[in-house]
Amino acid sequence: MILQQHYLACLSQASYLIGDEETQTAVVVDPRRDVDLYLEEAAKLGLTIRHVILTHFHADFLAGHLELRERVGARIHLGARARADFEFGSLADGDVIELGALRLEILETPGHTPESISIVVRDSQASDGAPHAVLTGDTLFIGDVGRPDLMASVGASAEELAGMMYDSLHDKLLCLPDETLLYPGHGAGSSCGKNLSTDTVCTLGRQRESNYALQPMSREQFVALVAAGLPAAPAYFAHDADLNRRERPILDVTLERALVPLSLEEVLALQNQGAQVLDARSADDWAAGHLADSVNVGLGGRFASWVGSVLASDRGIVILVEPGREEEAAVRLGRIGFDRVVGFLKGGFGALDGHTEFVRSARRVAAAELADMLAAEDAPLVIDIRAPGEWQAGHVEGARHVPLNELEARVEEFPRDRPFVLQCGSGYRSTIAASLLERHGYDDLCDQNGGFGAWAEGMLPVVIPAVTESDG
Repeated sequence: MILQQHYLACLSQASYLIGDEETQTAVVVDPRRDVDLYLEEAAKLGLTIRHVILTHFHADFLAGHLELRERVGARIHLGARARADFEFGSLADGDVIELGALRLEILETPGHTPESISIVVRDSQASDGAPHAVLTGDTLFIGDVGRPDLMASVGASAEELAGMMYDSLHDKLLCLPDETLLYPGHGAGSSCGKNLSTDTVCTLGRQRESNYALQPMSREQFVALVAAGLPAAPAYFAHDADLNRRERPILDVTLERALVPLSLEEVLALQNQGAQVLDARSADDWAAGHLADSVNVGLGGRFASWVGSVLASDRGIVILVEPGREEEAAVRLGRIGFDRVVGFLKGGFGALDGHTEFVRSARRVAAAELADMLAAEDAPLVIDIRAPGEWQAGHVEGARHVPLNELEARVEEFPRDRPFVLQCGSGYRSTIAASLLERHGYDDLCDQNGGFGAWAEGMLPVVIPAVTESDG
């Protein structure tokens, strides 16, 4: 038996290639959309991919089930409660897929979504017959469970789904032996939970001891616990959850449309018609000079997740990036189903040489410089755009908190009669915010290079809010 985990750090997403050497056949579980990785691994191992399974309709990325169907004829499988535009095999509680000595047993584990399943992996040649592993999708994570609110619009409330989650955990997953290896669908950084570990594999026994959601409690207590304190879901989640159940073009087709070189004149015309110019260079490069009204989300960070949070999925996108990185940007956008890329600026930012009328720049300040600014009489306002948990862990005294994923809805809260400084954790998100605010006509602002991390490392003053009982 072969079991490979493929972890995509920029989306905190795990997929799996499982194969049987005797029959030379394989299954891929929860593949990402750029599927060459699985095909290359299977070829190296002498395996043919016959099946692809989605544990549920993912909201945070566009899965590669249609790509594997088109590339190698793999049969798609979904949970029995799933409904989709494409043909698929339905997997109900107790169903089994057997590939030689490899045995995949299905558990219906609704809660994160109604159609969620988990997959128990057994090697029939093992002497004790015990399960080797369980792939839990987004039902059970290491350190957490899947949030129950993302699909609450499909006919069940978040509380009802949380109740289903409790039953799935206690009646099914926790009935497996402690030594069973737990392979989840996501790790730390994913918005599909609120307390995910950086570990990507663990035993079920260790989770039984350490996972807060698996401690002894009533069903009612569990529902109240897992439904509370959930971070806001990124804007693109509904878009992806819907696309994952649809028949849609495969990635190769969308890349052909995206990788079209455009002149500056063509880019400006598209921008005037409503296209979004996405500057995927580093924060420092964007600040030094950029096309007016472009949005900066650097390829060096959680690129796709933040693009999905701040750009519209139903409007065209023009990529501006260092020459040679256009395909990387387009592929990463394709992973979240942002397929309306209409081309890229040929020559990158160099195409703007001699066209200073279209160029803007932005100011970045170091932590020590910000401290000096705050000590002056005409001190600027610090606006902290980090997530609520980061803010609660410590922030600059007098700062205002506006999380980045709420910026567009709360843009009027940013002052026009007073300078302000944007601060995030490292300086990556603050230039995203600066670029968005530039589009709204704000110009008396700057962002802090290095973010709150550099501020704290400089031993500068930090306020840590008192935790009340109601805060947990």
